[in-house]
Amino acid sequence: MKTLAVLQDKQALLDRLAKVESDSPHAWGKMSAPQMICHLNDSYHLVSGVKPAGSVENILTRTVVKWIALSLPIPWPHGTKTMPEVDQQFGGTLPGDFEEDKRQLISLTEEFAGRPAYLVIARHPFFGKMTGEEWMRWAYLHMDHHLRQFGC
Repeated sequence: MKTLAVLQDKQALLDRLAKVESDSPHAWGKMSAPQMICHLNDSYHLVSGVKPAGSVENILTRTVVKWIALSLPIPWPHGTKTMPEVDQQFGGTLPGDFEEDKRQLISLTEEFAGRPAYLVIARHPFFGKMTGEEWMRWAYLHMDHHLRQFGC
């Protein structure tokens, strides 16, 4: 399974990210490419504790949904509702300079991949407590999902 902890998997994501342009069309969803970049930045900030967020975790999301999302080799479904704090239509960070936002995403991805021990104490708003390995898998899948949204 691909994960942000594997150098080649991380680099493949970053290579795909490099292909995203500010006017890249989306295949589904409502976000523009600049909003998607900010959504991913916000998501890293949320799970690292920089950006506060609520929680909707419950026994089902902590167990079955987490296992399906992180373990099955299937793409994540389109249109999954996200937390308002990272929803670019409501409470997420507004895009600024596209290239600067993209550079920040590269930096946050590198930082996230390099600190798995720290991540063990963080909680995901849907999945609850996760191991460093689960965080690396989630980060890979989340970015992959949104890069596919923009054909990259």
